[in-house]
Amino acid sequence: MAENTSRRDKDNGGKGSPKEKINRENLREVLALFSYLKPYRGRFIASLVFIALSAFTTSLFPLFLGKMIDAAAPGSAASVSPGAGVSAFGFSLNDIHWSLNTTLLLIFLQLTIQTFFSYMRVYLLTYVGEKSLADMRKDVYSKLLTMPMYFYSERRVGDLSNRLASDLAQIQEAVSFTLAEFLRGIFTLIIGLGFIFWIQTKLALVMLSVVPVIAILAVVFGKRIRKLAARVQDQLAESGTIVNETFQGITVVKAFTNEFLEIGRFVKSIQSSVSLSISNARYRGAFISFMIFSVFGAVAFVIWYGARMIQTGELSFGALVMFVVFSGFVGGTFAGFADMFSQLQKTLGATKAVREILRGEGEPVNLTRAAPDINYRIQGNVRFDSVHFNYPSRKDISVLKNISLSVRNGERIAIVGPSGAGKSTIASLLLQFYYPQQGCIYFDERAAGSFPLTQLRMQMALVPQEVQLFGGSIKENIVYGKPGASDEEIQAAALKANATGFIDSFPERYDTRVGERGIQLSGGQKQRIAIARAILKDPAILVLDEATSSLDSESEQMVQEALDNLMEGRTSFIIAHRLSTIRNADKIIVIDQGTIVEEGSHWELLAQNGLYKKLNDMQFELES
Repeated sequence: MAENTSRRDKDNGGKGSPKEKINRENLREVLALFSYLKPYRGRFIASLVFIALSAFTTSLFPLFLGKMIDAAAPGSAASVSPGAGVSAFGFSLNDIHWSLNTTLLLIFLQLTIQTFFSYMRVYLLTYVGEKSLADMRKDVYSKLLTMPMYFYSERRVGDLSNRLASDLAQIQEAVSFTLAEFLRGIFTLIIGLGFIFWIQTKLALVMLSVVPVIAILAVVFGKRIRKLAARVQDQLAESGTIVNETFQGITVVKAFTNEFLEIGRFVKSIQSSVSLSISNARYRGAFISFMIFSVFGAVAFVIWYGARMIQTGELSFGALVMFVVFSGFVGGTFAGFADMFSQLQKTLGATKAVREILRGEGEPVNLTRAAPDINYRIQGNVRFDSVHFNYPSRKDISVLKNISLSVRNGERIAIVGPSGAGKSTIASLLLQFYYPQQGCIYFDERAAGSFPLTQLRMQMALVPQEVQLFGGSIKENIVYGKPGASDEEIQAAALKANATGFIDSFPERYDTRVGERGIQLSGGQKQRIAIARAILKDPAILVLDEATSSLDSESEQMVQEALDNLMEGRTSFIIAHRLSTIRNADKIIVIDQGTIVEEGSHWELLAQNGLYKKLNDMQFELES
């Protein structure tokens, strides 16, 4: 699924959902999403009934209007030749006679009923659309949360979120508005055609004879306009992605004084969009001009032909007015179908994208709060047995080769090596973000695959180099490690993490907002919040991925003390860049080019005069 989605994104420039052809397969995709309407099918069916009734009552207005004119000018109707009003349906419109006052009352009665029907169709279909789309949003968001790490590594998160929001908004518009207008158009078209043939069959055939010519030319223009409109939307999506990326990396932008560069990127994207929009405007202008000429020319021709029928006594004046208004209904419906067809194509593209996500093979994680299961409790013993690994996106490059190591409960294992050696990959395999192509990872001598993924991850905690905090309060970020924890537990975790000092210095203390991604806090403060979060989780296995490498000496000391509290009594994997922080580790694993080349204590490895000693000497020289 990921490969298909990636390919589709590439074909579309990575922006938005493309329009899809209307075929059986794509329509089947749309119908599959109609399963979300099932819980609300009663209201949905009622909305369809009200759509039909609204279309029918609206179509009565031209009939009453024509009869009002005939009532005001009775000589016009009386001059119609006997039998001239008999239509294809076998009975005459001239048999209907109402007084002027009766017709006015009928019009207001029709408007009152039609107002109620219109209100109900809008309310019910909006209700169904909003409810069903809320369910769909939940399912899509839930599915995305279960997608494996490689799914996100192959995509720009900003582009994914923009596309997803656009896709669901398109489907929502289709269910809440386009579907109603399409069905209403179908009903109006059927009823309108029925009325114009009832009024005068010969005049109806004359009017319809010009429709194919207009329709063919409209399709030619419309196809070009839709292509240009799609390119405009793609360019706007790219502009949105630029904005998203710029704001996410605003610190880097300002640090490198590249505001002008980002403005240039954005302006270039906007100018491309403007150029495409202007080109599209030329085609739309020509199309609109053509449609105005065609429609009004057709109306003039129909009125001319109808006027001749009035002269020959084949038609009354009121019937001609009735016919022209009904023709306007039919013509307007035809014109609306062109836009609805375009919207349907967009919806098919959006539906395909959403269905690809919903069909995707996500991780088997619990989507409801799971309680720890004693049958899957682990003590903290870990063993890598001949593990080989390649990232899914780089299958030709071996990242880890024949990794075998054993860690006992409570041990502190440091993993060191040059950049790109595979240190962080070991952390990802421990957390089951990825799975080895060969070999196996064991927890307490049970294969990792024998554990429910949620139960396994519940007993592990990660403190990364780049801490990701959420935009809420300090308390909300700490309690993320154990949802539902008491204030006493939160404060105890913050105390062990050496975080109470700076937390108490804030006026709002634990309710202090940290800003997006913790921008209001320093690096050391964010790191201690992450440590408090991990302490609160109380994991059996702890993974520290270069947790102090980006800190200054003072912050590093505070964080290192907090880490020592965190690691106490737990199996700890310490991926280290600064070798001075792992001298007291029980065992140090040295990795180079995906292979374990050395292992032992700090002093043992120094005595071997190998890679570890070389790395240690290099750091000592740099620090001195």
